[in-house]
Amino acid sequence: MPTIDIVDLNRRKVGEAELRPEVFGVEVKAPVLHEVVIMQAANSRQGSASTKTRDMVSGTGKKPYKQKHTGRARAGSIRSPVWRHGGIVFGPHPRDYGYSIPKEKTRGAVRAALSAKVQDAGLLVLEDLPAADGKTKSLAVMLKVLGLAGRTLIVAGGEQDRLRRAAANLSRVTVVPPEGVNVRDLLLHDMVLIARRDLARLEEAWA
Repeated sequence: MPTIDIVDLNRRKVGEAELRPEVFGVEVKAPVLHEVVIMQAANSRQGSASTKTRDMVSGTGKKPYKQKHTGRARAGSIRSPVWRHGGIVFGPHPRDYGYSIPKEKTRGAVRAALSAKVQDAGLLVLEDLPAADGKTKSLAVMLKVLGLAGRTLIVAGGEQDRLRRAAANLSRVTVVPPEGVNVRDLLLHDMVLIARRDLARLEEAWA
């Protein structure tokens, strides 16, 4: 059974924790991780791009000029796609890009991403996460003392409104609950920071 060091806020080792192999010791399959990340990206697309067809643009339906003897190409509507300010042919319209894959595949990908973090020393377990005061400066100082200068994913359970508010102004920091961990965030961030009490909750959620 794999183990991991537990550290205090000065990053001094204060103990060890056993990691459940079914969560932190699974085989990492890159194609599955890629598939889940692509699905997450598709599901996050707004799909709000929109254009107007010839029946949507403003303008009269009257024939702009007579059919013959003008020396110009014949025309029946100023809303024709070949005219300036006319309609758009085959343009985008609001749509939903989202789709789903089997839930167990998604859960397996999360476990694989967690396992990869452990293998790459990208998981840091704190003895306890101090109570947040909602100030960005306090959180930034804590991360600096811990030596976390890169992109950091903080996994914290319970009501964490103050912690999220403190992290809102830090572009490299994201806060998620144990149940909200996802493949995209795990791969995007360099380090995962979690308290000992939330580690058990994380394992319970994804076992």
